[in-house]
Amino acid sequence: MDAVTSHIERVFSVSGSNSAAATSRLHASWRRSMTVHGLDPSANRGPVRLGGTDLNMIRAENELLSAASARRLDHLFSLVGSSGCGVFLTDRKGVVLDQRCRDADEFVFRSWGLSPGAVWSEASEGTNGIGTCLAEERRVTVHRDEHFYPRNTTMSCIDAPIFGSDGCIAAALDVSSARVDQTATANRLISDAVATTAAQIEADIFRASFPSARIVVADAVSPSMAGLLALDQDDIIVGATRVARHHLGFDLTGDLKPCPAVDVLGRQDSFRGFDRAERAALLRALARSGGNTTAAARALGIGRATFYRRMNRLGLGEK
Repeated sequence: MDAVTSHIERVFSVSGSNSAAATSRLHASWRRSMTVHGLDPSANRGPVRLGGTDLNMIRAENELLSAASARRLDHLFSLVGSSGCGVFLTDRKGVVLDQRCRDADEFVFRSWGLSPGAVWSEASEGTNGIGTCLAEERRVTVHRDEHFYPRNTTMSCIDAPIFGSDGCIAAALDVSSARVDQTATANRLISDAVATTAAQIEADIFRASFPSARIVVADAVSPSMAGLLALDQDDIIVGATRVARHHLGFDLTGDLKPCPAVDVLGRQDSFRGFDRAERAALLRALARSGGNTTAAARALGIGRATFYRRMNRLGLGEK
């Protein structure tokens, strides 16, 4: 039995097993590909490709995403490109919008269907890095024969989701490679770089979505996952990243109901969250003014009395 036939039979067998799907995310995706999306692993067809007007319309709808991600894609490619990897950015439906790869590798990636306009949703390609990342809204690595279709089993695909300012899934960031010697350790290192870059793009999108707001860090789960809040001139929370929404108990998606930052973050003796950011702002203003409270208050756009009240509340005392 050749490798292709063996893979097809394995996918059919696992997809028909309720127990296998219940104990493995990979097998659940295989089952979903077959039973929900109606895909056949033995089908001999290439990836769906969009072009011309359709692709231009999708790119126009994702201008903010593309603008926010360009330099981040360049940096990620500088880290992984020399090993034969390609970097790909898709929209929320799995349509490839942008890519970074070496000229010598471009033909290979295109032959696999990894090029602008290709559709890599799970509904189109079955289990794959891009599509499964978007479907499950989480980091995934789909390594070689973990793919649904046999024609994709030469690839390793490492992905992380990108969420928009409304908390909804907006894109997938993908690094793909066909190196046969790519190890699980290498995949983990690349996965960390992909996740960090995705978080950076997400933060850039968030900042661009609230150009007039003050952006503060609400909490940091890890160096690559900072929760950001957008505050208006009255310190009302008008926006929050997906991480911040999760940790502060907000609805994960949709517009936020405006609320005072102090009501959500409160005041803690360790000066975390909003108080920490405000305390740091006062200290910076004082440092820049050489300790002159009048000048510091003016720089922050508040009255001297208000400045003193905030200093006392935050334990700074009179300077």
